[in-house]
Amino acid sequence: MAQGERIKELRKALNLTLEKFGERLGVGKTAISKLEKGERNLTDQMCKSICREFNVNEAWLRDGEGEIFQIPDDEDAALVSEILEHTDRRFYQAVLNIVRTYSQLSPESQSALDVFVDQLLENAKNRKD
Repeated sequence: MAQGERIKELRKALNLTLEKFGERLGVGKTAISKLEKGERNLTDQMCKSICREFNVNEAWLRDGEGEIFQIPDDEDAALVSEILEHTDRRFYQAVLNIVRTYSQLSPESQSALDVFVDQLLENAKNRKD
């Protein structure tokens, strides 16, 4: 699979339009379309931007090696990996929909949700003490 096809696969996995995907990277939908069609080469800068913004494995994006998304090397990674191995389960679908929906939010909405989650975690911590 060519780089452009992988970019399209990623965009579809994130359930983003050309416009929304490009917006997150600071480029227009035409630039993304040209990348997907192979009419424009993926620059190092764009590759790094995609990997950083969407937590993508650079080896996968460049060469198709490994998994699409980066997974941290720790205990949490094992938990995430376990979930990802069971794509037929309803919980996997729910998590995927949460991630997709979050990625579709504006940066302001993502920030508001982050503040909410921080407060939720703080409240949970205080209840245990």
